[in-house]
Amino acid sequence: MLVYLASMAATQKITIEVPTALLDEARAATGEGVTATVREGLQALVSRRAQLGLLKLGGRVKVTLDLDTLREDR
Repeated sequence: MLVYLASMAATQKITIEVPTALLDEARAATGEGVTATVREGLQALVSRRAQLGLLKLGGRVKVTLDLDTLREDR
């Protein structure tokens, strides 16, 4: 999971209009306030897009791993 911490990245103050019911439902799901809920939603969107990008590769990435070599590192 990709996590951005305010101390690690620049922040930007924004004003958005969202349906009250949607925000209330999202806040109930996270158990957090508005800012934390919006941050989690944005992080989920970025993560989902990355997952979709990986799915588009559809097995076209060839991975060559030697399990014995990997086990030696343990």
